[in-house]
Amino acid sequence: MIFQDNVIKEYLKNVYFITGTPCGGKTTISRELAKRHNLLVYDVDGQFANHQKISNPAFQPSMNKSFKDADAFFGRTVEEYKEWLMSNTREQLDFVLLDLVRLSQNQMVLCDCHLTVEEAEKYTEASRIVFLIKEPSDLVEDYCNRPDHQGFSNFINSASDIEKAKATCNATLKSLNEKRYTDIKGSNYLWIERTPDSTVDDTVRKVGQHFGLAQKDFSTDMLEIRKVGRDTGLAARLIHFVENFSWEDVKEHILWMLRTWVFTDWETVFVAMAGGQIVGMASIMKKDYYPLPEIYPWISSVFVTEEYRGHRISEKLIDYANVYAMENGFNRTYIPSGHIGMYEKYGYHYLKDIVNFGNGTDRLYVKELRP
Repeated sequence: MIFQDNVIKEYLKNVYFITGTPCGGKTTISRELAKRHNLLVYDVDGQFANHQKISNPAFQPSMNKSFKDADAFFGRTVEEYKEWLMSNTREQLDFVLLDLVRLSQNQMVLCDCHLTVEEAEKYTEASRIVFLIKEPSDLVEDYCNRPDHQGFSNFINSASDIEKAKATCNATLKSLNEKRYTDIKGSNYLWIERTPDSTVDDTVRKVGQHFGLAQKDFSTDMLEIRKVGRDTGLAARLIHFVENFSWEDVKEHILWMLRTWVFTDWETVFVAMAGGQIVGMASIMKKDYYPLPEIYPWISSVFVTEEYRGHRISEKLIDYANVYAMENGFNRTYIPSGHIGMYEKYGYHYLKDIVNFGNGTDRLYVKELRP
């Protein structure tokens, strides 16, 4: 079955592509951008082994070609090596596109990939792709020195003539990427060239703004608060959100709660969503981190990702939880905190100091929900 490009492009409208040339920073920027904006990263290189398992030598011969050792691998001519790399990318692309269609139906996906300018024209819009590039000379040392490429580094250093193997690899990468580098710089797509002065923060900011992920584009009218159900797609997305958020002190505990789904009766968790992405969460519980079974319900696990702070999203989550509490017959809710002046602005007042299970002291705040 053949799908026309316009069909594929429509089904990939929730996919943002970070592509370019080797050592341009694709992986670093993808991971950091995903962390800041709670996006799912799809790493094409990381998926190769999975795709190879379901490939067929008759249809994907390059993906199934094997080499007995590094000498055989790097003993090819530059043209043979280059053609094999290009064929691998072409053959894997069908698997990649189908994966992206499946993954992106209900969420944004950030794809770390190897699209050319011609492929970008087929499968996406200019607003959803950025090319990160580096002048294609002497790439192999940069490539081998990266922690995530240690396997390749070990492999090339196992060759009988290491310098010759590195020279072949360098020549191949340069030959493969010289035209691509020139084409990218001559295109109408956004490209960012990596230089000795480049910083991750600056590049992430530029890419985020290009993709429309910058905070300046956020309006509270975009915000939606939703109750999360057990074994739902939203619950799975919340687990991914928590896995990547910055509140390290409670991350593992919240992940345990979500994965085992400890919530019973009226207990539940809520998420704040902007543009279809989770940007915050809160829970309402019978028990919190305190030996006080007579006090409930607790509003807990209130967190908003850094890029969306300053818009009173925490307040909206707490208000939503309080409406839910009233609907379930409660007249008040409690929030523990070590801060002064934070929850008072949400209508809570200090009740007393309480001791948690770790023998630390916190302040207990309460809000009356009914006159």
